[in-house]
Amino acid sequence: MKLTETKLSGKDVFNGRILHVIHDEVALEDGTTAMREVVRHPGGVCVAAIDSDDNLLFVRQFRYPYGEVVLELPAGKLEKGSTPLENGKRELLEETGAVGYSYISLGQVYPSPGYTDEIIHLYACRIREETEARPDEGEFLNVERIPMLKAAEMVLNNRIFDAKTQIAVLKTAALFQSGKI
Repeated sequence: MKLTETKLSGKDVFNGRILHVIHDEVALEDGTTAMREVVRHPGGVCVAAIDSDDNLLFVRQFRYPYGEVVLELPAGKLEKGSTPLENGKRELLEETGAVGYSYISLGQVYPSPGYTDEIIHLYACRIREETEARPDEGEFLNVERIPMLKAAEMVLNNRIFDAKTQIAVLKTAALFQSGKI
C-alpha cells in the first residue's frame, strides 16, 4: 500500500494573518473519498537558551486558546525572507533580551500532523550577552530562569505542558548531560 491521498477538490475557508484554513476532498487508496480540513501555518521556531549557570530561559505568557498563562521556551512564527535560525535568534532577543552563540539544531517537530502543516524548528544555544527584551507590540511576557535539569524534571512531572518546549528541554538536557552542549 502506498499510503497516499490525492486532492480532488478544495476550497479556502479562512485566510488570516497567521493561519489559512482549507477544506479538501481527497481520494483514498481504496478508491473512496474523504474530507480533510487543514490549517496551513508558516512554521515556527523554539530556542533553548542556556545561561552561564546552566539555567534555561523561559517565558510565561497568557495563551488565549487555553485561557491561562503558559510556561514556554522563547519561540515564534517564521517570517518570510529569513531562515529558521535567523528567526530563532530574533525571537530569543525580542522575548528575553538574550543574544546566543554556538547554536545547534535540535531538529524539527510536527506539532499536530492530523490537521496542520506547521513545522517547528528547535535550537539550543549558550547565551553570550543579555540586554533589554523587545517584545512585539501586544506581546506581554515574563522571563524566568530554571536550572536545566530541574526543567527536564518539570517536563517529566507534567508541569510544563507546551509540546515544543517539552521536546526542546529534554533534547537539550540529554545533550548537556552527555557533554555535547
